[in-house]
Amino acid sequence: MATNQNEFLTKIAKKLGRERPEHVDKPNWHVSPQWAVFKGLSQEELVAKLEEQCKDIHTGVKHTTTANLTKAIQSILEDWNAYSIIYANDDRFDQYGLIPFFKEKTNDCKRWDPNLKEEYIEFAKNADVGITFSDVTLAESGTVVLYNDGEKGRPVSLLPESYIAIVPKSTIVPRLTQAVKAIHEQNVKGEKLPSCFNFISGPSNSADIEMNLVVGVHGPVRTTYIIVNDQ
Repeated sequence: MATNQNEFLTKIAKKLGRERPEHVDKPNWHVSPQWAVFKGLSQEELVAKLEEQCKDIHTGVKHTTTANLTKAIQSILEDWNAYSIIYANDDRFDQYGLIPFFKEKTNDCKRWDPNLKEEYIEFAKNADVGITFSDVTLAESGTVVLYNDGEKGRPVSLLPESYIAIVPKSTIVPRLTQAVKAIHEQNVKGEKLPSCFNFISGPSNSADIEMNLVVGVHGPVRTTYIIVNDQ
């Protein structure tokens, strides 16, 4: 990979009629406006910003505690008249005590199994709801960021008719700037990074050149974020 990259960059430099530099110094930017967005806001204020943005991206918001999380999920399922569920293969479902709740739903509820990928993709296609936890949540854009390492199940948030993102309050940051910085720092430390990062901002949206908005063209038609007070 690195060899191909070097050959490619060397070829580009030759086409431009110049030598390829051995080292490139990182620019020292004197102005960095991206760090000023929502700077100094408390966690509660970031929650308010997130909720405000969710109105613009057609996404519902519920607030709850860890103890009442199952009640919040059940309330949404009843509102949507939803029965079949697929949820991510994520340890936090165990940590938050959600497994007994899902087991009560028997065959209509499945936890993503990376060893049965094709079978679970088919189930996800027909499921009423997919549920995941958010790893990082961006207040500015109303975006949940999912770290998918091949085990959690990317189809869970993409294929079902509706989608629920469980958002621990501690995951909420101002914007993309902080999320990318955290990923960069993981890389610098030599920590293993997931193979895929999904940035999800509400339900699927698409618009033609006349700006006619259509929801649910290539993904869930409904989305709700459950903000859990984990602090």
